[in-house]
Amino acid sequence: MRISAKVDYAVRALCELAARDAGHPTPTDELASAQQIPVNFLKNILGELRAAGIVSTQRGRVGGSTLARPADAISVADVIRALEGPLAAVHGQRPGQLEYPGSAAAVADLWVAVRAAARSVLEHVTLADLVAGQLDPSVRALLADPEAWRPH
Repeated sequence: MRISAKVDYAVRALCELAARDAGHPTPTDELASAQQIPVNFLKNILGELRAAGIVSTQRGRVGGSTLARPADAISVADVIRALEGPLAAVHGQRPGQLEYPGSAAAVADLWVAVRAAARSVLEHVTLADLVAGQLDPSVRALLADPEAWRPH
C-alpha cells in the first residue's frame, strides 16, 4: 500500500491540531513549521479537509485552523477518504465491484481482503489515539510481528 505525501502531511498536521488547544485556531505557517511541511502544499490540503468537514478555518489576524470535530471522532480512514477517495480501488473501481474470468477469479477476492485489512487498521486509529501514542491493541499486535518491520 502506498501512502502519499499528501496523506502523510495531512495526518501529521491534524495530529498537531489535535495536540493544541481546540479553542484557538492555529495559523497554517505554524502547522507547517511544526511538522516541516511545505506551507503552500499544506494550504491546499487544509482546503480539502475543510471541504470534507474535518477542519474549520478562521480568517484574519487571529485566524487559522481547528479540528471540526473531536480528535477521537476523526479516524485516519476519514482523512484518506477525504483526500484520495476509497481506501482501496483497482482501476478506479471498488474491489467489491470487480469480477475476473477463469483462473484470475480469486484476484477480486484478494483485493477485497486488502481493503478489509486496511480498514481494520485505518478505521480504528483516531487522531486522539495518535496524539496520545495509544494505538488500538489490534494495531499494536501487528507491530509486534517482526515481519511488519521487514523492508520488503
